[in-house]
Amino acid sequence: MSADAETLKTYGTLAGQYAQTNADRDDPLLTAFTKRLKNGAQVLDLGCGPGKEAALMAAAGMLVDAVDASPEMVALANAHKGVSARIASFDQITGTDIYDGIWANFSLLHAPRAAMPGHLAALKQALKPGGVLHIALKLGEGTHRDRLGRAYTYYAENELSGLLQKAGFTPLSDAFGSGSGLDGQIFDWIAIIAHG
Repeated sequence: MSADAETLKTYGTLAGQYAQTNADRDDPLLTAFTKRLKNGAQVLDLGCGPGKEAALMAAAGMLVDAVDASPEMVALANAHKGVSARIASFDQITGTDIYDGIWANFSLLHAPRAAMPGHLAALKQALKPGGVLHIALKLGEGTHRDRLGRAYTYYAENELSGLLQKAGFTPLSDAFGSGSGLDGQIFDWIAIIAHG
């Protein structure tokens, strides 16, 4: 399992605070993602955290497979109506042609850079032909731990786009922005929508 123990410990300890921090944030990226999917679509919420997005997708008529490596986050996610979350790391995503969409929103940034090609290949295999992937990561270079101890891997736009293409995805659109996370630090980010 490639999940970083210190990162998982931080999310476990601060799960409730994390859920509160993100409770009132509307996400136009989620709206753009769900508009590409039909009612009844099978969606993987990879790194679902406290389950807010999984609940919104379920309320929109999607069948959501919500997974997270943090037991505390999974417990919070399961408290939402329509959400059935389970504990799983990125390494445990398997199967072929299962999902119409995959929502990987600021989750794979915790994976080691060397593991990213394998994770993307597994997601490509799990996605139905023509399915939709949303991936959002922090922009930058190298790896870093934030002041809370969470491990991050940063990517440049061309590096992420190249990794997606090597895994067999076709990037369709991208978005850029900046925001603050649980540690209060401002960061720049990129989000890409791609077809499988």
